Amino acid sequence: MCRRGGGAIALDDFGTGHASLAHLKRVPVDRLKIDRSFVAGIGERPEDEVIVCTVVSLAHRLGKSVVAEGVQTQAQRRFLAELACDVGQGFLVSRPLPPEETEAYLRGCTESSILRFA
Repeated sequence: MCRRGGGAIALDDFGTGHASLAHLKRVPVDRLKIDRSFVAGIGERPEDEVIVCTVVSLAHRLGKSVVAEGVQTQAQRRFLAELACDVGQGFLVSRPLPPEETEAYLRGCTESSILRFA
């Protein structure tokens, strides 16, 4: 979806592979998605926590929102909320669903079932 149609551009798996700092200067992204490998380390590896904290701060200072991928525990959710991460996605909310189950799931969602932190 294009921006004119109400969509946004996200830089997926930020911090790994081709999703680098250079993209922040060259590609007009609206949000950064923190790779699940960093989120998985929250509460276990201090270096992952520092990376997540830094990415959230960097994104916000650049006027971009942040999505944390792979949120699976309440401890991860609390840590991300304290950082003012904008949104989380992962098994804490739902396992991946086949298309035929998605509509019914979304109809049953409440505001509290969405991992919105900010």
